[in-house]
Parts: sequence; structure tokens; C-alpha cells
Amino acid sequence: MKLVHSLRQKKGRESERLFVAEGKRLVTDLVAGGMRPVALFVTEASLPLLPVLAHCGVTPEVCSASEMNALSGLVHPPKGEGMLALFPLPADSEDAQAEASLPARELCLALDSVQDPGNLGTILRTADWFGIRHIFASTETADVYAPKVVQATMGAVARVRMHYVNLPAFLDKVSEEVPVYGTFLDGDNLYARSLRFEDRGILVMGNEGRGISEEVAARVTHRLLIPPYPAGGTGAESLNVGAATAILCAEMRRSLM
Repeated sequence: MKLVHSLRQKKGRESERLFVAEGKRLVTDLVAGGMRPVALFVTEASLPLLPVLAHCGVTPEVCSASEMNALSGLVHPPKGEGMLALFPLPADSEDAQAEASLPARELCLALDSVQDPGNLGTILRTADWFGIRHIFASTETADVYAPKVVQATMGAVARVRMHYVNLPAFLDKVSEEVPVYGTFLDGDNLYARSLRFEDRGILVMGNEGRGISEEVAARVTHRLLIPPYPAGGTGAESLNVGAATAILCAEMRRSLM
């Protein structure tokens, strides 16, 4: 119990090289995505799910409902049915030169100080849906293995790889031929018929309050605008970064169909 609670903090996760996943749907999705837990705790009500986890490589420990509630970090843990697993943090990513070559072959995301756990989880789910397998995040971006983020990814964290980098320095290593997209109020209309996208490149999403920093913006080669409707309307000041990511990914993939 002490170990599980320590993993709620980044310091504990980095020290133990483990993270927590909670809930039968999330745990089974992570196992299905190829992750292997080092410990698995279940309540009796969740025992019927064990055949699904038969090849996860660990023997589950059966807990009472009260013990599971004590382990849980959820505000409203499920009554009766409970499942919690500890997974190893992935090994450090490949060298910077190999990472920088990825956008030349496929579409990747870059996150410039996205700090809300819910937004980060939503962005991973969106990337997973649209076949984006690599996200490059500034070191100020929220920790993808924080419990709230893992919960919000709904298993996408098993399929989408996060790379924490010095973002401006990383973008400098990317080939000049690779398009780098970002959203700005003075950008080109996303829905303009003349706009064409490639199946490679980097889509940069900025901080919830400040947007894309000046340092990163200087490295963006294609400035985009998601226009409000109607034009010049007096609605919300800006879009949520998770919603904006989904709109951009959908339009970029649609243009290739």
C-alpha cells in the first residue's frame, strides 16, 4: 500500500520506475496493448476477468473491497469490482538523432507545455485514434504516467510513445524539408481549399493559457487557424487544446483520403 501511494507522485514513479493503472477497463486495455504488469490486485467481483489477463505474467492478489478502496486513488472507486496494476515505466527513448528522423516518415505531435492532465490524456486518445504513434513534449508538459493522465488516456498510453525533450532544440534537429504546423490567430484557414497536408511532419500544440511559446513558434513553418463560426463571432475566446488537437488531426487525415 505504501508503494502504491508513493507512485501517485512523480518522484516515487521515477525512483521505483513504476506507474499505477486502475480500473478493469484500463488495466485490460494496457495488457492488450502489450504492457506487462509487475503486480496485479483484484477484488473477488473482478475474478471473472482473469482469463482475459491469463498471459499478463503475474499472479493476481485478491483484495477485499475495503483494501482496494484503500489502495485506490480514484475520487469515486467502483463499488465491489476493483482492479489495480503496477506497470514498469518504458525504457528511456532512443537517441535524439533517431527521434528527429521520425517526423520525416510519419505525422507526429509536439506539445509545448500542455499542463492539464485531462487535456494530455485526451490528446493521447486522439493521437491513438488517428494513428499518430509519437508525441514529443517539452519538459514542462504534464507527466504522462501521472495517475490522472493514465486514467484519461483509456489505454492509449500503451500505443502512443511520449518523448520528453528540449522542444526548440529537438525541432532544430528535424530536417528543414519536414513541415512543422502550429495554430495561430494570424494563420491560414484550416478549411481553405488550397491548403494541402502531407502524411508526415509535426503538429505543435501549445499551452492552455499562453499557446505556443515564441521560441517554438519561430520554428513553425506552417501557421494554421481554426476559424470560429460565424466569422468574427463573439463566442469563446479560444478552443480547449484537446478539442483543437482533435479538429486538426481529423482535418489533416481527411485531406489525405
